[in-house]
Amino acid sequence: MATEIKAPVFPESVADGTIATWHKKVGEPVSRDEVICDIETDKVVLEVVAPADGSLVAIIKDEGDTVLSDEVIAQFEAGAVSAAAPEAAAPAEAAPAASAPAAAASAPAAAASTQPVDQNQAPAVRKALSETGINAADVQGTGRGGRITKEDVANHKPATSVQPLSVAVGERIEKRVPMTRLRKRVAERLLAATQQTAMLTTFNEVNMKPIMEMRKQYKDAFEKRHGARLGFMSFFVKAATEALKRYPAVNASIDGDDIVYHGFYDIGVAVSSDRGLVVPVLRDTDRMNYAEVENGIRDYAFKARDGKLGIEDMTGGTFTITNGGTFGSLLSTPILNQPQTAILGMHKIQERPMAVNGQVEILPMMYLALSYDHRLIDGKEAVGFLVTIKELLEEPAKLILDL
Repeated sequence: MATEIKAPVFPESVADGTIATWHKKVGEPVSRDEVICDIETDKVVLEVVAPADGSLVAIIKDEGDTVLSDEVIAQFEAGAVSAAAPEAAAPAEAAPAASAPAAAASAPAAAASTQPVDQNQAPAVRKALSETGINAADVQGTGRGGRITKEDVANHKPATSVQPLSVAVGERIEKRVPMTRLRKRVAERLLAATQQTAMLTTFNEVNMKPIMEMRKQYKDAFEKRHGARLGFMSFFVKAATEALKRYPAVNASIDGDDIVYHGFYDIGVAVSSDRGLVVPVLRDTDRMNYAEVENGIRDYAFKARDGKLGIEDMTGGTFTITNGGTFGSLLSTPILNQPQTAILGMHKIQERPMAVNGQVEILPMMYLALSYDHRLIDGKEAVGFLVTIKELLEEPAKLILDL
């Protein structure tokens, strides 16, 4: 008896989703808990798994269709196994042996008819491969289990060939690819932040030498004791947490005509993924030690890479830290992550000549940027907040000893 496969129950902040990929087709055998479908929402990609061993008997919502929370998307039959593959193989086994020339002639034909089509690929992927003429074997899959996604096909760059191009001289090629829901949502939020807030950015710089020397001295012992690598981000998270305690307005948000002062410290860490920018949140950072911060960031990075971040991982947050330095950015003006009123931008560590006590020294310096909503945060508070972070990082003993 067929049972209904439904979309997950979306949180209140998510109105609907889009069928991104069907990993199984009708009649294809599927194992219990195997992923059969991906649903993309404004924030994350949700996986729909098989409730038991069996097969799909009907797909109600095709790729690209919009689905609501708990809406039926397919019919599933437990224990059902497709017999298409064995039946297709039977004539070949029973067929009489062909002559050598006939067999030789039929082999290329068979190869040509089956090479472009892999029945394990989603229909949209097969269509994309067919339209672009790209060989599936040449595409690096980033989906679950190494499967090829539509984005993989769109982003594939064919290897340089010495063969003459078939494109006419002077012809310029364009490729039009629809935005994913996540990319559209990120674009909407960034645009809204620039239009709906009085956003301003203040800058400072921090001497990273004390942190770098401490990290060099204790990183091996830290990893041995805690099983986590000691990076720079944990120092910034802890310094930001302490600065938020001293400047509550930076940890607040605007709700209509009200100011909401948060008595907790949930810091979002911006992470770049193949699907777009995501901001998972570290909860109660004032109660976390350095190892817990490092492990939390590492786990979120792995989940973002594998598309495993849940909506609960990115809900809330009172302040955000983004690190453009990982991509080589020397200076930038980060955009607010609404409804938060401030965001800290880290950048590349660059050796520069600095004047220290009347002498010129070469020091590893980092520019810091704090973008803030001037409707709530005054310049004095914003500058004081950023200077506090600078001082705590340049004298990490104060940070550790809570001075």
